[in-house]
Amino acid sequence: MPAGQYGHVLRPSRYAERVNDDRAAIHAVLDEALVCHVGLVVAGRPHVIPTLHVRVRDSLYIHGSTAARLLVSARPAPLPLCVTVSLLDGLVLARSAFHHSLNYRSVVIHGDARLVDTVEEKTQVLAALVDRVGVGRSQQCRPPTSRELAATAVLALSLDDESTDVALKRRTGPPSDDEADLTLDYWTGVVPVRLTAGTPQPACDIPLPGGLAPSLT
Repeated sequence: MPAGQYGHVLRPSRYAERVNDDRAAIHAVLDEALVCHVGLVVAGRPHVIPTLHVRVRDSLYIHGSTAARLLVSARPAPLPLCVTVSLLDGLVLARSAFHHSLNYRSVVIHGDARLVDTVEEKTQVLAALVDRVGVGRSQQCRPPTSRELAATAVLALSLDDESTDVALKRRTGPPSDDEADLTLDYWTGVVPVRLTAGTPQPACDIPLPGGLAPSLT
């Protein structure tokens, strides 16, 4: 496969033209989003759990508690998962109600996750997760104790594995009005939407470390 693409791509039945398998574009969405949703089947019933994630090269790591249903399910063997990440980029206002839409980027991943079971890998991943909350923050706080490491579980999902399906779907641009509606006297356009960090609110009298910034662009 080309170096810039993933080999196994999900192909939805609707708006297939919006699907993109570009590796860099997929990485960009995973890196910008702060929350992912993990879907799995437990005891024959579907469950969807919001949690933190971080991408390290071509692996996606998912954070959780060792007591959580998600991580308990992963102990016996690799766990089949569906992971979704969505970013809202704009509100699309058309001349007709039918053609109102959203500009967005979303990544959907189907694959088998493994439980991270070495202290070295878990420590590195948890530091990367902390740095997702604040740039460089893992070096500006106490590292986890052995007890905290034991209480924290991490799942790893390879994006480059042959058994993993991954794809980016997105919508960009202006509304898609019907030609018959183009003369209607209604405002139409796109309202951009962006997640931004506010001013830090101290919980102590220690100055904010230099260079520390939320992991938002």
